[in-house]
Amino acid sequence: MEARTCIAIGLLLFSFHLAGRASGNIDFPKAQDVTWSSYNFKTLLSWGPKPTDYSYTVEFYGVGKDRERNPHCIRTKNTDCDLTRMLTDLKETYYADVLSEPERGATSDIVEFPHTRSEQFCPYKDTLISRPDFKIDVDKVKNKIVLYIKDPISAIYEGGRLLNMRDIFKDDLKYRVTYRKAGSTGKKVQLTDTSQMELDAEGGESYCFSVQAFLPSRSLGKQLGEMSRTQCSPKEPKSIFEEYGLGVIVGAILVLTVLVIMVVALIVVCCRRRRAAARSEKEDVLRSPA
Repeated sequence: MEARTCIAIGLLLFSFHLAGRASGNIDFPKAQDVTWSSYNFKTLLSWGPKPTDYSYTVEFYGVGKDRERNPHCIRTKNTDCDLTRMLTDLKETYYADVLSEPERGATSDIVEFPHTRSEQFCPYKDTLISRPDFKIDVDKVKNKIVLYIKDPISAIYEGGRLLNMRDIFKDDLKYRVTYRKAGSTGKKVQLTDTSQMELDAEGGESYCFSVQAFLPSRSLGKQLGEMSRTQCSPKEPKSIFEEYGLGVIVGAILVLTVLVIMVVALIVVCCRRRRAAARSEKEDVLRSPA
């Protein structure tokens, strides 16, 4: 009897479940770990888990602004949404909601779908700037090294081209240059307001540089971009006087001169001895009786 009761209750619950699915009144799981990620202003919103019998829709909005939707992120099975071209005001602070909804073609009587809100995000303040490229030019006459820094390209398309970081940040963009003598561990840091930096250098010395974007208007944890690869200026070959110094060279010359004199003197002494020996032998021959 108890077994029959349990079976009946199970069938009843299963029928309610099917009825709920048929009427579209089933609750959908909320999105989790809704996160912004932005690199050179290419901005993605991501979340989880992967949906099964439901889908996701993304809504985003600026503070006090109307909600908007990306057409590619409506009732999608994906767990990310590219909002790069949708966030047109780079200095605006945005929020996003990820709604859990029925699959495409399905209906539901639910008035408000489960949703999860993101943290706030501002492209201008939060995007990560990639490592810059730069070129090193050595002025041998003035003993100066000049760095020419190439502003990283953004994902923002305007006026028929992709904007670079200088186009977007203008005077807010600076560069932090870390440098040292090649072979040395002591480092120095210098800031430049432009995409060019000039450094006084010791003649013939090689210097190694790395560069990263610096935005002082940002919060401390987001002021620096990615660090560039390290590049070193070529080392000029030194003259013998620069390499060893005048004192060492003069000393070496004196030592060499003394050695030459000693060798010459030894040769002269040997030659004289041979001549004397030859003369003595000749005289002995002449003195001997015939």
